[in-house]
Amino acid sequence: MKKTDSEQVGGVIRQYLREMGLETPLNEHRLIQAWDKVLGPAVSKYTKDIRIYNQVLFVTVSSAALRNELLMRRTELVARLNAEAGAQVITQIVLK
Repeated sequence: MKKTDSEQVGGVIRQYLREMGLETPLNEHRLIQAWDKVLGPAVSKYTKDIRIYNQVLFVTVSSAALRNELLMRRTELVARLNAEAGAQVITQIVLK
């Protein structure tokens, strides 16, 4: 018996995750984990309570100067974080 329908394992796993409703939570988790990598340890030590709700990343920043710097780079950060997560996970960042 010859098998003619072959698919890559990664594609099958992605399809399964999508069907089970797990793709979005997994991508959100990847993006939150990417925060430290993209911004580095010097910035991440001043941030906490990182969460995503309706494609908006909410971050609490303990330094006003850092908050202003991140506000100016918000568009760049959205692009870099989405690229690191491998999907369009967020559309904007809200800094508190």
